[in-house]
Amino acid sequence: MGAERNYARFYCLLKKLPGADKETLVEQYTHGRTVHLHETSIQEYDAMCNDMERVAGFDERREAIRKELRRKRSVCLKLMQQLGVDTTDWARVDNFCLNSRLAGKPFRNISIEELEDLAVKLRTIKRKGGLKPRQAREEQKNTTSFVYVPMGNIAES
Repeated sequence: MGAERNYARFYCLLKKLPGADKETLVEQYTHGRTVHLHETSIQEYDAMCNDMERVAGFDERREAIRKELRRKRSVCLKLMQQLGVDTTDWARVDNFCLNSRLAGKPFRNISIEELEDLAVKLRTIKRKGGLKPRQAREEQKNTTSFVYVPMGNIAES
């Protein structure tokens, strides 16, 4: 008997394969042991679903999405590099992307659509002169200001 599973993956794929028969598929992947889906082993079930995905064209679509994601990431990384972000340091890339004005999340969690938006924002920053030099911001923080407060004649008390 198989472990507790949600068979939605199987039935979704079965709908995508007109003419496919549940009992025939199960019998084929269990080598004639059973025709009942719930009696398949996890390995049999996964092998069957993986093959059904391949036949239904899911693998090609998944690969196309991966390629698109890789391409969009590459564009954004190149733009970040042009802005002076050290793209060899993933912590810096993530820190840069965590800014709520850019993506608000680590680089690896940014979707394809969000990468497109990020690329537009990065191009805008580049067009407007780039990022402010970090050194200038730190110098502003470290400047010391003096305030003169007249206290009158302290000796008169």
